[in-house]
Amino acid sequence: MKSLESILANHPFFENLESKYMALVTGCASNVRFEAGEFIHRQNDEANSFYLIRQGKVALEVCPPGKKSITVQTITDGEILGWAWLVPPYLCQFDAKAVELTRAIVLDGKCLRTKCGEDHTLGYELLSRLLPIIGKSMEATRMQLLDVYGNND
Repeated sequence: MKSLESILANHPFFENLESKYMALVTGCASNVRFEAGEFIHRQNDEANSFYLIRQGKVALEVCPPGKKSITVQTITDGEILGWAWLVPPYLCQFDAKAVELTRAIVLDGKCLRTKCGEDHTLGYELLSRLLPIIGKSMEATRMQLLDVYGNND
């Protein structure tokens, strides 16, 4: 059976992270699973979790007032879910729902924030890995909103 540290080290998000930082991150990690249709978190929930998707599919959804939910992004194997644990006020920006059985490693956001505060190099490493993912999420949301609310001429 693989250890959490070896699973984390083999996840694309943590590729080439120094072993001393892997040990720190692993101290914040545990395995989780979500059944199809189960909400992982809801918009405006307190954001204290960061997920590495090992297997499955998660839909990020927004629900405009008076309309049905819109999937703005789908996250699958090898991707991450959740960045709001790092950005005050630490609130989830989307609903996240498992589309199918999903297995993940969850990292405790409060634990990570503490460790990043104690070691700014670790904080920089995580932030530099998260920023491109946040940008991708923003672009996916923008494209979905253009599709939904685009030119109605």
